[in-house]
Amino acid sequence: MAREKSVYVCNECGAQSPKWVGQCPSCTAWNTLTETVVAPARGVRLVAGASPSPHSLSEIEPERIARLQTGIGELDRVLGGGLVAGSVVLLGGDPGIGKSTLLIQALARIGRGARVLYVSGEESADQIALRARRLGVIGAGAQTPAEQVQLLTENRIEAVLACARAEHPQVIVLDSIQTAYTEALQSAPGSVAQVRESAAQLVRHAKSTGTALFLVGHVTKEGTLAGPRVLEHMVDAVLYFEGDTGSPFRIVRAIKNRFGAVNEIGVFVMTDGGLREVGNPSAMFLSRQADAVAGSVVLATQEGTRPLLVEVQALVDESHLANPRRVCVGLDGNRLAMLLAVLHRHGGIATYDQDVFVNVVGGVRVHETAADLAIVLATCSSLRNRPVGGDLVVFGEVGLAGEVRPVARGQERVREAAKLGFKRVLLPAANLPKKPDSDIELIGVRRLEQALELLR
Repeated sequence: MAREKSVYVCNECGAQSPKWVGQCPSCTAWNTLTETVVAPARGVRLVAGASPSPHSLSEIEPERIARLQTGIGELDRVLGGGLVAGSVVLLGGDPGIGKSTLLIQALARIGRGARVLYVSGEESADQIALRARRLGVIGAGAQTPAEQVQLLTENRIEAVLACARAEHPQVIVLDSIQTAYTEALQSAPGSVAQVRESAAQLVRHAKSTGTALFLVGHVTKEGTLAGPRVLEHMVDAVLYFEGDTGSPFRIVRAIKNRFGAVNEIGVFVMTDGGLREVGNPSAMFLSRQADAVAGSVVLATQEGTRPLLVEVQALVDESHLANPRRVCVGLDGNRLAMLLAVLHRHGGIATYDQDVFVNVVGGVRVHETAADLAIVLATCSSLRNRPVGGDLVVFGEVGLAGEVRPVARGQERVREAAKLGFKRVLLPAANLPKKPDSDIELIGVRRLEQALELLR
């Protein structure tokens, strides 16, 4: 097979060069040339009536999407209900977080009723077999037939696609896309051009054959997926594996999903036998101490379609530094600084001479503004050393004018609090329901000053 011709194209001006150079000869930009395959131009003869015609959107009847269940409920939730035929899912995360473990467990369960192929470019067959035995996928006591899970250790994309055409699997896992390479390019595996072209060939195969494809991606030290940004645009879903390697809790979050909700999460706990699903994450993230302590507030947050109760803790202590510290774990540090300014202006509580530390228990990252009211109350509770009460749940956005603004899906947050046995909910007055469907006490506030009355 003849090697396809490749050239180097400047990302800034689009100029082409037959070989790589450090500086673009056209626009003089540095390190902007990337290798690209040159596709031969093919002439197309147009005949009468061959031009495509558009259709009215109202005339198109969408087909019901059939989904393949992975057998792992939390993973199916993140995917939007299961795998869609022909979909491409990109799974990223830190090294050792559990990406390969999760996919091996998922393939073992899918393999009970479908043909699956696991392609590894990082580990040998012996290493994967040892992990599968430890996880109970193969060996004594395994419920999944080993012959249903096909294993291929290969980096070359052409060989992977040839095996896929011969075996006809319904699900393929490639671990990882950064180790794969195509013979059409001369650059090393992991380069921008190799990742882009390898992923493009795999996506074309998945779309043309209806094969569900998982791509495992490495992440950079900043926590973003390594490789070109176009990789995330090419796939149908982007999942991030979150969690601290020192903690057993793991969270799979959907950053992009064409077949489900964005920001949906699945919660797992890492055990000796692999990843185990957590059916009630709210109970896992709450300590529910016997005695209420100062600086601790329970927040009702929303992750995708799931309401989640987490504990927000704050510690305020006298500072001996010229610039007091503002430390956030699991929250936005800039938003904490803004809320402290609002607290000083509209609540009359100054923290300019105090160190403020705020943490979300369990390693959860909260990105929504509904955490504002909980952060403010936890900070005041720690500063005044007055607990807010262990039976209280809080949510609401705090504006710069001191108003407490409503948030989305307030009723679902209230139901989650009632389900876990809480007695009171502090929420924006605009989120108060007309007809409460539970016996829980609802405390609606319109201003920050009204919320601070709980600590007086």
